[in-house]
Amino acid sequence: MRTIALEEHFATSEFLAEPGRDLREHSAMQFGESFFSRLSDIGDERVAAMDAAGIDVQVLSLSSPGVQNLAAAEARAIAGHTNDAIAQAIRRHPTRFAGFATLPTAEPNAAAAELERGVRELAFVGALINGHSAGRYLDDPFFSPIFERAQALDVPIYLHPTMPPVPIRQTYYDGFAPQVSFMFAGAGWGWHIETATHVLRIILGGVFDRYPRLQLVIGHLGEALAFMLPRFEMLNPTVTGLQRPIASYLRENISYTFSGFNFLPSFITLLMQVGADRILFSTDWPYSAMDAARSFLDTLPIAPADRERIAHGNAERLLRL
Repeated sequence: MRTIALEEHFATSEFLAEPGRDLREHSAMQFGESFFSRLSDIGDERVAAMDAAGIDVQVLSLSSPGVQNLAAAEARAIAGHTNDAIAQAIRRHPTRFAGFATLPTAEPNAAAAELERGVRELAFVGALINGHSAGRYLDDPFFSPIFERAQALDVPIYLHPTMPPVPIRQTYYDGFAPQVSFMFAGAGWGWHIETATHVLRIILGGVFDRYPRLQLVIGHLGEALAFMLPRFEMLNPTVTGLQRPIASYLRENISYTFSGFNFLPSFITLLMQVGADRILFSTDWPYSAMDAARSFLDTLPIAPADRERIAHGNAERLLRL
């Protein structure tokens, strides 16, 4: 069974030295220094690890926090360098890697141009954005050039978590030991609530009404949105002024990946709410183990046809792989 993994991380040494220095500090504490060789490698060693775990294709993207909190000039430079590095890896291993473009969202017209370059010149299959841009969320019309270009190119945007803005972190998550506060605001809780809220902002801001063919992808089995989906009837079109109920956008404009959430109850909830056609495989490498994700996929209590859709069929359709 072919497997295509959509949330697979990478970082250059230049990125880790400056924009990713917090990532380096906290990841070193959690995973050890050897983690960074796995994160930086997009060559033969990664392919060998994929072979060992039974992963056929990884869609590579720049690790969080990406370039979303950088000034425009620095974001443009790092995005271009990162995209070129991923493109080189794809050329070396064209059957094993694909790419999501890094976009300098501080300058939306430049981000749209970089998305077009990524798709048309580098053969990328979409883009990945790491949450808000210095506290500015994607429902803001400021970012319309990015969504307009993504719809025109018919490629999805993967919305990956990032840390909440500083005022939110200070209000909700600070006051504990530094590592506790970091994980509480990040992968232990805040990342997921932040991303779910961001998705709802995008919907409530009318982005999908303006760009009805636009597709987003989010990870972690839906960032808790599947659990809350029935409750969103409180935000019905009479209240929101939207063209459709929120559940419609969640089922028709958004797809959902594993990305390290190898949790059966969460998967079943998502499956019941959005169906197998909206769920895609991912491993969250190197933050999570590829073999654990593959084992989870192989043992899910679902029909063989649904397993095939999740493993590769939905990605082939969405990404045209």
